Amino acid sequence: MRSLPLLMLIPLMPANAEQPDIQCPGKNTIEMRWCASKSLRESDAALEKKLSAETLKQWKEATQEACTAAYRPYLQGTIYPQMVAGCNDRLNKALLKEMESLGN
Repeated sequence: MRSLPLLMLIPLMPANAEQPDIQCPGKNTIEMRWCASKSLRESDAALEKKLSAETLKQWKEATQEACTAAYRPYLQGTIYPQMVAGCNDRLNKALLKEMESLGN
């Protein structure tokens, strides 16, 4: 089964929308999903500064595949998108931390 692109799983905020008054990690599913999405966007942006476009593309494909497989048992649940986004974010942060320890 082909995995869905992460962007289909996380509600996107319009570019000109005001930031909602949410204190992360959030108090309900919508807020928690928004927080997970925000954190993932931030770690993606940090990686964009450190990796080539091709390497970043390969990294995102690999982490997306790993995270969707890891959380497949929750596929039908409302928490699934948040779990996959959190997984991708944690892997991004682990790579950033590794690169930082190497002086990159």
